[in-house]
Amino acid sequence: MSGAFEALRGQLREAAAAFADGPGALEGILLGLVDDVDRAVREQLEIFPVCHHSPASAVAMARRLREKQPKVVYLELCEDMAPLLTELRNCRLPVAVQAFATEVKGFPAEWAPLSVVAPITEASAEYQAIAYALDTPGVELVLVDRSADHVFQWDEREPAADPDAPPAEEEAALHGDAIGVEIGDLRPRFAELEEHLLRHGRVRHWSEWWHQYVELPLGDSDHDTYRQVMFLIGSLFRRLAPGDTHRVRVDEDRERYMWTRMREHLAASGADPADCLYICGAFHAASRVAEFGAEGTDGFVISPRSESKWQYGLIPSSHASIEAQFGLAGGSVSIAATEWAKNLKRTRVKQFQLEGQVGGPKRKKAPELPEPTSDPVASDQLSGFLQRPPVLDGLDEAELLGWSVEVVRAARRNGYLSSTADAIAVFETSILLAGLRDRAKPTPYDFQDAAVTCIEKDVVPGRRDVRRIVEIMMGGDRIGQVGYDALPPLARDVHDRLEPLNLKLQQRGVQRALLDIASKPELGPCSDLLWMLRYLMPHGAARPIMGERRLGERPIQESWDLALGTHQRALIELGYEGVSIEQVLEQRLRRAAYYPQATAAKVLEAVEDATLYLRSARLAGELGTRALEVLATERTVDGAPEVLRRVRRLLAHYRTSEPVLPRWIEDFVRTGYAHYCTLLPAAFTDEEAGVEQVAAMLGFLFSMEALALSLGCDRTQLELAIAGSHPQEPSKVALLWAAQVQLGHLSRAELRERCAGLLANPLVLPAYPRYLSGFVHALEPAPGLADFVVEAVSNAFAELPDRLLLPWLPTLITTLRSRGAELVPLLVREAGRVFPGRLAALDAWVPPWKNQPETLATPGKVGGNGLALLAAHPATCDAVAGLLGCDESWGSTATAGLALVGQYPDSAAALEEVLSGV
Repeated sequence: MSGAFEALRGQLREAAAAFADGPGALEGILLGLVDDVDRAVREQLEIFPVCHHSPASAVAMARRLREKQPKVVYLELCEDMAPLLTELRNCRLPVAVQAFATEVKGFPAEWAPLSVVAPITEASAEYQAIAYALDTPGVELVLVDRSADHVFQWDEREPAADPDAPPAEEEAALHGDAIGVEIGDLRPRFAELEEHLLRHGRVRHWSEWWHQYVELPLGDSDHDTYRQVMFLIGSLFRRLAPGDTHRVRVDEDRERYMWTRMREHLAASGADPADCLYICGAFHAASRVAEFGAEGTDGFVISPRSESKWQYGLIPSSHASIEAQFGLAGGSVSIAATEWAKNLKRTRVKQFQLEGQVGGPKRKKAPELPEPTSDPVASDQLSGFLQRPPVLDGLDEAELLGWSVEVVRAARRNGYLSSTADAIAVFETSILLAGLRDRAKPTPYDFQDAAVTCIEKDVVPGRRDVRRIVEIMMGGDRIGQVGYDALPPLARDVHDRLEPLNLKLQQRGVQRALLDIASKPELGPCSDLLWMLRYLMPHGAARPIMGERRLGERPIQESWDLALGTHQRALIELGYEGVSIEQVLEQRLRRAAYYPQATAAKVLEAVEDATLYLRSARLAGELGTRALEVLATERTVDGAPEVLRRVRRLLAHYRTSEPVLPRWIEDFVRTGYAHYCTLLPAAFTDEEAGVEQVAAMLGFLFSMEALALSLGCDRTQLELAIAGSHPQEPSKVALLWAAQVQLGHLSRAELRERCAGLLANPLVLPAYPRYLSGFVHALEPAPGLADFVVEAVSNAFAELPDRLLLPWLPTLITTLRSRGAELVPLLVREAGRVFPGRLAALDAWVPPWKNQPETLATPGKVGGNGLALLAAHPATCDAVAGLLGCDESWGSTATAGLALVGQYPDSAAALEEVLSGV
């Protein structure tokens, strides 16, 4: 056997001497290629080299399995994926076998979640082997490649992808960011070699070169020729690979791993190597490691797996996702599928197919296997193959004409102004391009170039360009589907619970679901499930059109756009996290709450979601206690606005739906009151704390004050915090004034005087808009100041010059827009009360703050102004006198009023303040 290739070695020595002017490196490379082929051919455990998604490999595999009928099939695929392969019969190919881990132990936390996928198409050699092994009695299928855990153990992560990069197409992103494992990653690793092959082959990309110079010649070759050529190509790419130590080490460790596993199985099962078949990529078939072969050394130690918890399942795949993940040219997998169907018809090879395969061709009965044939002695087939001129296929005019007519028809459907003349042009141009590239028959790639040249003309009127139209016409981007029986329990449970909607949820595309819950209460659980799916799944999987979910509200009618079939992969991956959608949601919420960098606002969001979607008081109480712990440790006030909004919503919900407030929210209000009182003086002076954050703190303190005081808090804390605050920034100064008014330490009259003084001071006038911004934010803690804010803003519009007013308007607009739900209704309602309702009355209108009587000087010294005030409002005076128990009658003399005011000065001062705002 060792002399089978002696003639070829002699020819290569002569060629090396002729081309290199003497023996040297070239001779060593060429003879090394023959040595690799000779070694692989002589191995007693037959090696079958393949290239992933290669029709020639698939046809040769189907033919060889029928001839040899091996009893053990060793397959280069992650060994821990074996239990899933039988579920392929419940799927529509292409699909991908996936290993997924969210609980990562032994790897960096930023790698999580870990995902490994192995895509499988009908036109792949590994599917032929799987179908043969699973449906043939007495045949054992053994996966021998490293486990998914070892994939990451041997991984050296590349830098993160550019976050600004454009998103991938939906079909191209079906695998997500998973690491792909494929059989036969057969591509030059030496850039100059690939460039040389493409240039001299007159092709644009590697997929086209492989189709022209490997697929077509090997499509009708015999078994020995196929194996020796694939061994030769694998050895060539291996010997001309650059010295990438990590990648070379990983490749060699994979080969050691696989041969070690095979020898372990041979020893344990007692199988005869002659009855076994080893299917691997051609790159690994030409291995030179010491562990190679059934008689190789046993020095390789397989490391134990990490403690990461791995889940396994099947996810939908597509031709585009395979091309994107493995760097293939667009449309190449679709063209390979078309070539596979043509090869089956031409060679009449019977393909293997899993019994009951979803989406596969229908057949009444699987063909019987013939009697296995004995293997003849292998001879040198390489010499004849390398010396044989390329076989020129004759032009199939009918096929090319059909392509040309069909592409014009498809182009017209997509908005192109194509006609019969374009079909003729595409036909002739395809022949011309093939001739320029030394081809007798146009390939699909030649036809694609011709169609782009003749039809597109640099204009794409619709969503698809001509290149994509040709890809669809050649077979399209087939998108796989995982059948119901192959789904994880969570996904099956989702389909079962949504069955009352009477929709085909497995179908791709968007479907409309109408839920009339008022008349059909049984649809209520469907609504609850859809809202949870919206929370957990990507945008578009479950999108509400009508209806919303709020605390304390029950749905009446809802309308949804559902695309669960399109987002099947995301639903399947949810099944790796739990057995029910409620369990996964609870885990997600708990994970978000206990994240080390979680803020009190984020934890309160988790509390609200637990109440909203799960209606779980237990989980809400646990997460609320966590929010209390996080708030007590925060030293910044960045999240104060969000904390205030969420606590208000939760309080309103509990007050209307629960007999008593939960213990955790009482503790949160008590702790928050003391916490924000402590941080308030520093926040007023801190440049990094914005006016919105300070306003939110004050809003929390004032709006929660009654509850906090009832729970044992001391108001003195707040008074001391306000007294110890000395802001310099104008908007915060305005906030402080508003807080003092709210506490009763500053009267409205004094506040009005301060604002008038600001407008009267030319030095302070440029900063007046910032004071106004503070007053607008002050509506958060003191909504009762809405009338004063309307007054202040109106005075600003009336008195500020345009050079100061106009630059401030964008700030006012953005403030009102960001806080529109809370602030705008207050201002609009107050402005509607103050301003006239008709335009005609505006000219004679006088603002109420400009048409007020003179204020009382001091409560103890009331003069004529006080008498005028009392005389102007006798009914009010009588009411106050009745409350105070005064029996004296109201007279026209001034002495009685003076006596009353002098006896009760505090009441007179309060009455003045009330009437001054009218």
